[in-house]
Amino acid sequence: MPKECSVIISTYSKDRLTYVINCIKSLTKQSLPPKEIILVLDPDKELFQTYKAEVPAYVKIIISDKRGLSNARNSGVKKGEGDILAFIDDDAVADKHWLERLVENYDDPSVVGVGGVIKPLWEGNRPVWFPEELYWIIGCSYKGLPERKTSVRNPIGCNMSFRKSAFAIAGYFRSDIGRFGKKLLAGEETELSMRMLTKIPNSKIIYDPSAVVYHVVEKNRINLRYLFKRSFYEGVSKAIIGKARSSSSARLLSEDLYLKYLLKNSVPTRLKRIYSLANLCHLLVLFFSVSAVFAGYVTSKFNKG
Repeated sequence: MPKECSVIISTYSKDRLTYVINCIKSLTKQSLPPKEIILVLDPDKELFQTYKAEVPAYVKIIISDKRGLSNARNSGVKKGEGDILAFIDDDAVADKHWLERLVENYDDPSVVGVGGVIKPLWEGNRPVWFPEELYWIIGCSYKGLPERKTSVRNPIGCNMSFRKSAFAIAGYFRSDIGRFGKKLLAGEETELSMRMLTKIPNSKIIYDPSAVVYHVVEKNRINLRYLFKRSFYEGVSKAIIGKARSSSSARLLSEDLYLKYLLKNSVPTRLKRIYSLANLCHLLVLFFSVSAVFAGYVTSKFNKG
């Protein structure tokens, strides 16, 4: 049975207009055309007027009930008419076969969600000190993820999709976890995915590396200050998710695998080539990031409430 897909983009600033237009253009060139393209805006009259005047008429523009990424995504979910709801960031562009690759996985009725690869589009040169294992900080797929199609706990938010029917069973994105202005909270897709897998028996989420989007990496994200802030809030987000979940083993499996990869692969490989300045920088930055995640986790874990 053919499956129709709604693509949801959300944005919060007029400054992101060029990114949004490029994203929409990439969606019009899909080998599997979307049923609809939905642009969700923060509740701001001036923001609405700007995008209404600039984006093509075929784009469905809706206003989120509240500010914040999770609230915007939830508004898109409620308005989406497709069987499959796909999400892409406002500063990303989709490969021509993106939707086709995502949707073909839903031939398996047990699949409730599918995500794919996010490759970086650097606004400048990639800094030599920035290791691929930390690409999650810039919203991209990172070294340590599976290289072949497989079942996973959750997709990455910039390139993910879910059955619309799954939201009716599991509920929506939690608004206290997702990105909100300059507060770099994350993990709303993680918590939702875990909830779907728990509430829908025998369900699974697929990671398909053939479904590709390209994510712009702005220059202001490539510095140690942003790296620390993003890492710290990742730890905070993990603690918030942890407080809401009873199964710690399911919650921490992906994080445990990632840490094991760092300890068994990333660190030893670079230690063997410690004479290289790049490898030395990578080791220091990895330690810096992991420490910041731990600090955020502990801070939130023992915070009241």
